[in-house]
Order: sequence, then structure tokens, then C-alpha cells
Amino acid sequence: MEEKVSGCKHVLMVPYPSQGHINPMLQFSKRLCSKGVRVTMLTTIFISNSMHLQSSSLLGSVNLDFISDGYDEGGFAEAASVETYLSRMEEVGSKSLREFIKKQSSSDEGIDCVVYDPLVIWVLDVAKELGLMGAAFFTQMCAVNYIYYHVYHGLLKVPISSSLPISIEGLPLLHFKDAPPFVSDPAFYPAYFELVVKQFSNIHKADLLLVNSFYKLEDQVVDAMSKVCPVLTIGPTVPSFHLDKTIPNDRDNVLNLFELDSSPISWLKQKPEQSVIYVSFGSMVCFSSHQMEEIAFALIQTGFNFLWVIPDFHTKNLSEEMGKKIEACGRGLIVNWTPQLEVLSNDAVGCFFTHCGWNSTLEALCLGVPMVALPQWTDQPTNAKFVEDVWKVGIRVKEDENGIVRREEIQSCIRVVMEKELGREMRINAKKWKDLAVEAVTQGGTSDHNINEFIKNLKKS
Repeated sequence: MEEKVSGCKHVLMVPYPSQGHINPMLQFSKRLCSKGVRVTMLTTIFISNSMHLQSSSLLGSVNLDFISDGYDEGGFAEAASVETYLSRMEEVGSKSLREFIKKQSSSDEGIDCVVYDPLVIWVLDVAKELGLMGAAFFTQMCAVNYIYYHVYHGLLKVPISSSLPISIEGLPLLHFKDAPPFVSDPAFYPAYFELVVKQFSNIHKADLLLVNSFYKLEDQVVDAMSKVCPVLTIGPTVPSFHLDKTIPNDRDNVLNLFELDSSPISWLKQKPEQSVIYVSFGSMVCFSSHQMEEIAFALIQTGFNFLWVIPDFHTKNLSEEMGKKIEACGRGLIVNWTPQLEVLSNDAVGCFFTHCGWNSTLEALCLGVPMVALPQWTDQPTNAKFVEDVWKVGIRVKEDENGIVRREEIQSCIRVVMEKELGREMRINAKKWKDLAVEAVTQGGTSDHNINEFIKNLKKS
């Protein structure tokens, strides 16, 4: 049983309004609830109207509530630009959040602490204005946060050089291709560059900094960052069923912005052990038709079974002709969206071909599945660097001079993982990290200890 260390404090969770940011915070909320904390998760009205909630019972004791971001009908897609959305969200969201907290304080369910995603820094300003404890919750790995810290404080000049590696204490040497694109080419994503770097503009006001990672996974980075910016690792925020199995009815991520297709599970059950390549590049990646064709041909030509997740299939540049070729090969299945943890935990899966988003990377590590990495943007290149060179649980595909990853390269990397001795070593390493992830969240583990520290700070507030 989980150790109850809280009393009855009330924590308000405010994530950045996208699936990849909501689910980690929701999983952390369930951990807190299991220790006797009252938790309310607050997200946008648009998200509430568009999300697919697997089952209200999977929320456990977490309460869901909603405020306006100024785009109740269409969310982010309704805004004219990224800048417009972020500006309007801050303007309307600050007002809505302030009203929500004041309404709670007038009842018997007043808020004691606000846990916020630093991508919405204005949340901390509102919390402090109202005299509340505020804790930052970084959904990305510690190494990426530490890179942005260096950029914000002028310790890393951007754009970085394409010829000189980056040297930051606690991190491996990072080459141009390993860095987040926001620091290699800030002008390409100016709004997002400002968003990720400004996370640290008011961080000194935060009472605690929480990171969705676990200590042994990033021990050197955590030690280095904690010298200047103390952090508590409280992850991995993966459902308890796949880790310590202490939280009832916690098998999968609760919120999905796409409707789930569970047919792949029965398909997987018919396949031999470690015979399937699971392919998913998240909800946001959109490749060119040329790249999609190279991926498709590579998968067909490997000779392995493959399950390929393509959300909003009709918009993702895979031709009807190629779809027919996949169907004709008899070994491939394309689906819109599927319960990823259930797929990764299936014995038939031998390899995860992934964009290396942090949630997907953590899930693969926690389930002991080796990876082939095809990172695109944000934190993904840095995650892929650690996957290949630090944790040694995968291999990164290489682009040609035109920025395309050719079918021969994809095939070769998949075969390394599925057939070669190096792949066997990756599988052994993946099992090691899986065991260490379980250890971290089990009672007395580093993340469990840090969560208890957070709760003890709550009791002082």
C-alpha cells in the first residue's frame, strides 16, 4: 500500500493544453491521490469537448475541471498563429484561472498549491499573486530543460555552431543534430523558442521544481542542474500497472485527442514473440509524401510484421497506392490511434520505430522495448542521443544530404535491433532501465521519496 503522508491538502494541476503535456501531469496527480492528496486537474474548455476519455474510473480520485483559453470552439487551430494563440491564452487564461482559484477559496475546497507546466509561466504569476505555493512540473527530460536553462542565462549562445559540439556539465557532448532545433535555428520556430526559453524567466518564484524523469536515468544531469536550480525527479509518469502496480485501475493513459482503435491488440495476439515492429511518430509529426513512401517501402521490405499508427490518416501524405501495397504484403496493419502502452507491453513487439517524444521514450524504457529513432523537433533529437549513446537502448537513423531517411537506412537500423547482436544488447539494457524505473517509483525509491518531499512541503504551506 502507498504511504499516506499528506493530511488533506488540495493541489491544482495546470498543464499546457496538449495531450503530451496533460497525461504526464494526470499520472502524477494519480500518484498524489494515492497518498491522500486532493487533486484537481484544470485544462481548457476546448480540450474537454474534444478529448476521448477512456473511462472516468481511470481518473481515480482526480477531479477534472475546465477554464477558457480564449479559443473554446477550435482550440489552437482556431488561432491565426502560434503567437496569437499563446498571447490570447495568457490573457484569457490568467483571468479564468484567477476566478477559478477565488471561487475554490470561498468554498471548503480551497487550493493550497498550484502545480504548473512552465510552458504556461503566467500560471505561476497568478498563484503567487494569490499567495499560493507554486511548483513547476517539467514534462520533458532534465537534460533538455538544462539546455534551455543555459540558453536563458546566456551560458549557451544561439544559434549554436554546426561544427562545434556543445559541452554542458552532466550531459554528453552534443553535436548539431543532437540539440533541440530551437537552439540550432531559433529563427525557424521563433514563438516556440521564446516559449521554451522563457520557462526560466520566473522560475525563481517557484517553491519546487519537479521533473518527469527518474534519478538513475539522468543522475549526472540532475546533479549538475541541482547545483544551480534544485530539481526533484518524480517520474516516470507511466501508469502504475506497468511499474509498481500499487494504484488500482491504472493501466493506461486516460486522455486521448484521437479515438482509440483497439483492433491491433487482437492482431498482435496472433503474432510470434518479438516479430512486430511498432511504428508511431506521435500526434504532431507530419512527414513529406517522399519520406512516408521511404518508410512504407522499408517496412514492407524488412519482411517483419508491422503495426503503423497514422493519426488523421487522410492528411498524412501516404498515397492510396502505397496503402494498398501495405495491405497486399499481408504483414502490415495501419491504424488511426491505439493504446500505446498496451501495444508496447505485448510480447509480439520486438522494436519501436519512434519519433522519440519524451512520453514515448519513457514508455519504451519502462516496458523494456528497444527503439529505432527518427527524431524531428523540440526535445526529440536530444532524447534520441540519450537513447543511442547514453542508455544504449536504440539506434538513430541517418538522413541523406536532402534531409530524407532512405528506405535502405531504415531497413538496416530495424535489422540491427531485430536480428543483430547489438540489438540483443539493447534488449538487455532496456530490461535494466525497466527494472530501475520500477525501483524509482516503488516505496522508498528516489521518485517516491521526492513525491513524499513534495507532499511534506505542501503540509507546510
